[in-house]
Amino acid sequence: MLRKLLKHEFRATARIMGPLYLVLLVTAIGANFSSRIMNSVDNWLLNILGALVIMAFVIAIIGVCFMSFALMLQRFYRNLLRDEGYIMFTLPASVHQQVWSKLIVSAVWFILTGVAVILSCVVAVYQVGFVTDFLRVMGRILENMTAYYALNGTAIALELAALCFVSCVAFALQFYAALAVGHSFSNHKLALSVAFFFAFQFVSQIAATVLLVAMGESPLFEFLATLDIRMSAMAGVHIGICLLVVLSAIYGAIFYFLTTYFLKDRLDLE
Repeated sequence: MLRKLLKHEFRATARIMGPLYLVLLVTAIGANFSSRIMNSVDNWLLNILGALVIMAFVIAIIGVCFMSFALMLQRFYRNLLRDEGYIMFTLPASVHQQVWSKLIVSAVWFILTGVAVILSCVVAVYQVGFVTDFLRVMGRILENMTAYYALNGTAIALELAALCFVSCVAFALQFYAALAVGHSFSNHKLALSVAFFFAFQFVSQIAATVLLVAMGESPLFEFLATLDIRMSAMAGVHIGICLLVVLSAIYGAIFYFLTTYFLKDRLDLE
């Protein structure tokens, strides 16, 4: 059932994100041509038009990033917390499958949006000499990675991919948990959801501060500091990334528990 939910979610969201990515690409191409014209032609009208096109490109970047975030909230809110929730919760799918379908799709669109923004910026500043130099430098880096750090390079890439996915999921769960808790009340649901979100952030900041202080004074921290001196720099990178993945997973797991608990046992759809 999770596969069917994912298929439905991707179809529904791709209708929005797909055209936005196309607009981003078109404005990036327009910004590229505009910057070239502005650098080569001394005409105030063309300069104004070029500046407007570049501004449209910047607005397109902001719009794509904002829409990926708004779509994450909108799909969860409408499908599970509004009238559609009566239908969604009658499907032969568990609450966990419902939540994971939203999480996976949101994380994928977050990652694709980041990639699209980076590629659009490359298109906007594209020049043959710049791209040639960039590819030459990247080729040398890849050669060195292959020659000396092939295994480490692959491992780091996989670890960063895992960190990116887990961080996106944890980011979405903060908002899902606040919405789920807020909608367990009969009145002022959205206002309470906002209040719970800020309350969660406040508690998270306090917990993080206490944890850092406790770690700094614990024997484990001294052992890790000593270990960091004795081991190689590459091993330290692996440990650091893996530690971030674990901490992000724990952080997200707390909000995941709150989300699923309140959706299953405390949700008020009336």
